[in-house]
Amino acid sequence: MMEETGFYLRSWTSNSVDILSLGALEISLLYDSNDNALHCTVVRARALKAMDSNGLSDPYVKLHLLPGASKANKLRTKTIHKTLNPEWNETLTYYGITSDDMIKKTLRLAVLDEDAFGYDFIGETRIPLKRLKALQTKHFNVYLEKQLPTEKDDDLLANDRGRILLGLKYDSRKHALYVYVIRCVGLAACDANGYSDPYVKLYLKPDKDKKSKFKTAVKKKTLNPEYNEEFVYEIKHNELAKKTLEITVWDRDIGKTNDFVGGVQLGINSKGERLKHWFDTLKTTDQKYERWHTLSAELIPEV
Repeated sequence: MMEETGFYLRSWTSNSVDILSLGALEISLLYDSNDNALHCTVVRARALKAMDSNGLSDPYVKLHLLPGASKANKLRTKTIHKTLNPEWNETLTYYGITSDDMIKKTLRLAVLDEDAFGYDFIGETRIPLKRLKALQTKHFNVYLEKQLPTEKDDDLLANDRGRILLGLKYDSRKHALYVYVIRCVGLAACDANGYSDPYVKLYLKPDKDKKSKFKTAVKKKTLNPEYNEEFVYEIKHNELAKKTLEITVWDRDIGKTNDFVGGVQLGINSKGERLKHWFDTLKTTDQKYERWHTLSAELIPEV
């Protein structure tokens, strides 16, 4: 993996004095395209604006991937108390980041001062992920700016349902399709506490008797559940081509109807990455294929 150093000044205009007075932030970013992971190392800040009466601050950094208003899109460092020159050297990681995300999304880093009643905003910066090259660490020294408008990020929450990592393998000796539900990231929050109690349902259709329905265990109070569960469908290879695998994620609610979070369908009528995943599994048997898929709220599940 290579390293690249960059100095990133968002705007050097008439308000540059205000920018300088907020302080500077040093970070490094690495996109691992093999694991679909974005590693964000918050190194340090220098000359932060004092927010407390003692002339100091209690700073921490909050990371937020835009667009997207889900809590799972937000990460934060620890708080360093009573300093204007904090040293974090802390790495925070986003999983399930696709090459498409690297083109479309922006990383927002906000430096905040923690206090007994919440926090005070010090300054922020934003880095478009398209500035990164895969498997190359890029360093940034950035001046903080005043709070920028979020461009109605909350309005985009309805379309941001999360992603699921699935594995597929057709075993030619056992005449069976193996489905591996590995993990989800960035699920939409369905409960009042800002989280969900998610589980995954599987359905190989058409299936008049509905004997092909499976579901994972429920994971409590999380938007990034890990399942690592395996399911087996005994089916001839030539019959599998006529089937569609429906994967849906649900939020478990005790005493009322469970909430539908999002879903994905894999089959010959799918498109893009979903079709490729299905096609690779059918074409090359006895090999496990893992792939991230975006959950859609528009899919109408067959409950």
